[in-house]
Amino acid sequence: MLRVLKRFHCLRRYSSAALPAPDTNPPILYTGIFINNEWHKSKSQKTFPTVNPATSEIIAEVQEGDSADIDFAVQAANKAFKRNSPWRTMDASQRGILLYRLADLIERDQKYIASLETLDNGKPYSYAYNVDVPMSIAVLRYYAGWADKNHGKVIPADGQVFAYTRHEPVGICGQIIPWNFPILMGAWKLGPALATGNVVILTPAEQTPLTALYMAQLTKEAGFPGGVVNVVPGYGKTGAALVDHNGVDKIAFTGSTEVGQLIKQNAAASNLKRTTLELGGKSPNIILKDVDVDKAVETAHFGLFFNMGQCCCAGSRTFVQSNIYDEFVEKSALRAKSKTVGDPFDLKIEQGPQIDEDQLNKIMSMIQSGKDQGASLLTGGERIGDRGYFVAPTVFANVEDDMTIAKEEIFGPVQQILKFHDLEEVIERANNTDYGLAAAVFTKDINKANYIVQGLRAGTVWVNTYNAIIPQVPFGGFKMSGHGRELGEYGLEAYTEVKSVIVQLEQKNS
Repeated sequence: MLRVLKRFHCLRRYSSAALPAPDTNPPILYTGIFINNEWHKSKSQKTFPTVNPATSEIIAEVQEGDSADIDFAVQAANKAFKRNSPWRTMDASQRGILLYRLADLIERDQKYIASLETLDNGKPYSYAYNVDVPMSIAVLRYYAGWADKNHGKVIPADGQVFAYTRHEPVGICGQIIPWNFPILMGAWKLGPALATGNVVILTPAEQTPLTALYMAQLTKEAGFPGGVVNVVPGYGKTGAALVDHNGVDKIAFTGSTEVGQLIKQNAAASNLKRTTLELGGKSPNIILKDVDVDKAVETAHFGLFFNMGQCCCAGSRTFVQSNIYDEFVEKSALRAKSKTVGDPFDLKIEQGPQIDEDQLNKIMSMIQSGKDQGASLLTGGERIGDRGYFVAPTVFANVEDDMTIAKEEIFGPVQQILKFHDLEEVIERANNTDYGLAAAVFTKDINKANYIVQGLRAGTVWVNTYNAIIPQVPFGGFKMSGHGRELGEYGLEAYTEVKSVIVQLEQKNS
């Protein structure tokens, strides 16, 4: 387990020995709709179940928001964003202080939040505690520091004028977060939006609403004014109502490319609202012949299998140079066979269940297509047990570019290993996809690495590492992997409008 956890920059001050025992039955404190710093039942009085993917058992019934609840949230957010409101007149540095407080509260409740995430999402508790929660804290603290540093410029314009720019908040921001990293994606989106003075209506995925609802309560405890943060759980129609609402100024979405296309269309058709879309991927991981094969096998395994393979940037097309292909394939299969799968609260477990039955069935269908189209199944390929949604770690060799498993996002623990011969060939094949979220190259030759980096069409390219996602560094995709960037200074741009101000002067000196 530690060999995986060491790969994350945010884990330097953590160790497996310091990992506290999880709460395998954490109390479910909040299941309502959070609007204007108060908890509400849905206007329709409907609820929906959230399910433990490790057992298929219902955890709790959650209030199901619809268009009426979204409208109520927009009213609250609009009031919070009015001129001269407490939020609009708050010093930028004070906004940063509130974000620091929110990060501190999440850190205070780290064990509870990690336990709740594991219960609702199925990811190993060790990952939730050592990765998701610390990275959420780090992102919020990073953007807290930006709150009073994102400013305009004085422009030396021609003529008798004083010209400058202001960075102003966009307004009411709808944020739709996915089920694979619920608390972390919430932090990714809340951090820059709140640092720049926006107000937020957030809709968590119906599979994993619980940590988002708990974080909503923490925003109130941190001191954010009512209406600044609102959380409305529900199904896809809840998010659709947010996208369609003319009172919403921006949508930030992380999820599938198919849904992202619908969001972009509907956002334009409503009030031409701005969008930031972080969508799917089919990321190439290129392994050159000069690597340490054992290290490359382990890192490629991590790049695909982390979080049960449910990562948009997973290295799902592993290209291996022909000279080392057979050795790499053999060792990759052995590594997958050794992977521990089971109860995500067990600290020795590396892989928990997939998120739900639909995702399980999709993965099994993709595995079957790989077998039908002639790929070599080396290990795995089956469901584990009949309780929960567990899939055996799976490795395919002799994969060809035109196979379905090499073209479509699987979002599961299924590694596809492809053979290549030279650099020009692999760059062309790596780019032969509709996606462009991430990529990686492994080599001891920095000149070859740089040449490949420049040739790849992807928003993030890692060299001799994978999944190195850092708060200070922007993340986002090319092509059908979306547009806009999250994280880093670039992540602030999505949440600000630039206003130009030109003041006539009687006289001017340089």
